[in-house]
Amino acid sequence: QVQLVESGGGLVQAGGSLRLSCAASGRTISSSTMGWFRQAPGKEREFVARIGWNNANTYYADSLKGRFTISRDNAKNTVYLEMNSLKPEDTGVYYCAAALDRIRLDSADKADFDSWGQGTQVTVSS
Repeated sequence: QVQLVESGGGLVQAGGSLRLSCAASGRTISSSTMGWFRQAPGKEREFVARIGWNNANTYYADSLKGRFTISRDNAKNTVYLEMNSLKPEDTGVYYCAAALDRIRLDSADKADFDSWGQGTQVTVSS
Protein backbone atom coordinates (compact mmCIF):
# COMPACT_ATOMS: atom_id res chain seq x y z
CA GLN A 1 0.00 0.00 0.00
CA VAL A 2 1.28 3.44 -0.88
CA GLN A 3 0.00 6.82 0.19
CA LEU A 4 0.32 9.69 -2.28
CA VAL A 5 0.05 13.30 -1.17
CA GLU A 6 0.01 16.12 -3.68
CA SER A 7 1.03 19.69 -2.91
CA GLY A 8 1.92 22.90 -4.69
CA GLY A 9 -1.43 23.84 -6.14
CA GLY A 10 -2.91 27.29 -5.82
CA LEU A 11 -4.17 30.35 -7.62
CA VAL A 12 -2.04 31.75 -10.42
CA GLN A 13 -2.56 34.25 -13.22
CA ALA A 14 -2.58 33.14 -16.83
CA GLY A 15 0.97 32.85 -18.10
CA GLY A 16 2.28 31.92 -14.69
CA SER A 17 3.89 28.75 -13.42
CA LEU A 18 3.38 26.20 -10.69
CA ARG A 19 5.30 23.16 -9.56
CA LEU A 20 3.29 20.31 -8.13
CA SER A 21 4.82 17.64 -5.92
CA CYS A 22 3.60 14.15 -5.10
CA ALA A 23 5.19 12.61 -2.04
CA ALA A 24 4.81 8.88 -1.60
CA SER A 25 4.95 7.02 1.68
CA GLY A 26 4.41 3.49 2.87
CA ARG A 27 6.63 1.92 0.25
CA THR A 28 9.02 2.89 -2.49
CA ILE A 29 7.71 4.01 -5.87
CA SER A 30 11.08 3.62 -7.56
CA SER A 31 9.89 0.62 -9.57
CA SER A 32 6.55 2.13 -10.51
CA THR A 33 5.31 4.24 -13.37
CA MET A 34 3.90 7.48 -12.03
CA GLY A 35 1.33 9.73 -13.61
CA TRP A 36 -0.52 13.00 -13.26
CA PHE A 37 -4.17 13.42 -14.16
CA ARG A 38 -6.51 16.37 -13.80
CA GLN A 39 -10.22 16.94 -13.51
CA ALA A 40 -12.01 20.16 -14.34
CA PRO A 41 -15.46 20.90 -12.89
CA GLY A 42 -18.09 18.87 -14.67
CA LYS A 43 -15.57 16.97 -16.76
CA GLU A 44 -13.98 13.55 -16.75
CA ARG A 45 -10.59 13.00 -15.19
CA GLU A 46 -8.03 13.25 -17.96
CA PHE A 47 -4.45 12.19 -18.46
CA VAL A 48 -1.72 14.81 -18.14
CA ALA A 49 1.63 13.00 -18.10
CA ARG A 50 3.41 9.85 -17.00
CA ILE A 51 7.01 8.85 -16.27
CA GLY A 52 8.76 5.50 -16.09
CA TRP A 53 10.84 4.27 -13.18
CA ASN A 54 14.17 5.78 -14.25
CA ASN A 55 13.03 9.21 -15.48
CA ALA A 56 12.73 7.82 -18.97
CA ASN A 57 9.67 6.95 -20.97
CA THR A 58 7.91 10.25 -20.34
CA TYR A 59 4.68 10.87 -22.19
CA TYR A 60 2.34 13.85 -22.27
CA ALA A 61 -1.14 14.68 -23.40
CA ASP A 62 -0.75 16.26 -26.84
CA SER A 63 -2.26 19.58 -25.77
CA LEU A 64 0.27 19.96 -22.95
CA LYS A 65 3.51 19.17 -24.70
CA GLY A 66 6.06 21.93 -24.29
CA ARG A 67 4.34 23.52 -21.31
CA PHE A 68 4.35 20.74 -18.70
CA THR A 69 7.29 18.64 -17.53
CA ILE A 70 7.08 15.55 -15.36
CA SER A 71 10.07 14.36 -13.36
CA ARG A 72 10.86 12.20 -10.36
CA ASP A 73 13.39 11.85 -7.57
CA ASN A 74 13.40 8.24 -6.46
CA ALA A 75 15.69 9.02 -3.54
CA LYS A 76 12.95 11.32 -2.20
CA ASN A 77 10.11 9.05 -3.31
CA THR A 78 8.60 12.07 -5.01
CA VAL A 79 7.24 12.98 -8.42
CA TYR A 80 6.92 16.50 -9.78
CA LEU A 81 4.91 18.32 -12.40
CA GLU A 82 6.31 21.62 -13.62
CA MET A 83 3.60 23.68 -15.31
CA ASN A 84 4.46 26.77 -17.33
CA SER A 85 2.51 29.24 -19.45
CA LEU A 86 -0.62 28.28 -17.58
CA LYS A 87 -4.00 28.94 -19.15
CA PRO A 88 -7.46 29.25 -17.57
CA GLU A 89 -8.37 25.91 -19.16
CA ASP A 90 -5.66 24.27 -17.03
CA THR A 91 -7.85 24.88 -13.99
CA GLY A 92 -8.83 21.76 -12.10
CA VAL A 93 -7.87 19.28 -9.45
CA TYR A 94 -4.58 17.59 -10.21
CA TYR A 95 -4.09 14.02 -9.08
CA CYS A 96 -0.96 11.95 -8.70
CA ALA A 97 -1.26 8.26 -9.53
CA ALA A 98 0.91 5.17 -9.37
CA ALA A 99 1.01 2.03 -11.45
CA LEU A 100 2.75 0.03 -8.77
CA ASP A 101 5.70 -2.15 -9.75
CA ARG A 102 5.24 -1.40 -13.43
CA ILE A 103 8.57 0.07 -14.46
CA ARG A 104 7.21 0.83 -17.89
CA LEU A 105 3.60 1.48 -18.79
CA ASP A 106 2.54 2.56 -22.25
CA SER A 107 -0.89 3.74 -21.26
CA ALA A 108 -2.71 6.98 -20.54
CA ASP A 109 -5.74 5.17 -19.17
CA LYS A 110 -6.54 6.00 -15.55
CA ALA A 111 -7.74 2.41 -15.11
CA ASP A 112 -4.13 1.24 -15.38
CA PHE A 113 -3.10 3.26 -12.30
CA ASP A 114 -3.95 1.58 -9.03
CA SER A 115 -3.09 4.16 -6.37
CA TRP A 116 -4.24 7.76 -6.22
CA GLY A 117 -3.70 10.85 -4.14
CA GLN A 118 -6.43 13.18 -2.93
CA GLY A 119 -5.56 15.90 -5.41
CA THR A 120 -4.47 19.50 -5.29
CA GLN A 121 -6.47 22.40 -6.70
CA VAL A 122 -4.97 24.52 -9.47
CA THR A 123 -6.83 27.66 -10.47
CA VAL A 124 -5.63 29.85 -13.32
CA SER A 125 -7.24 33.26 -13.57
CA SER A 126 -7.51 35.20 -16.82
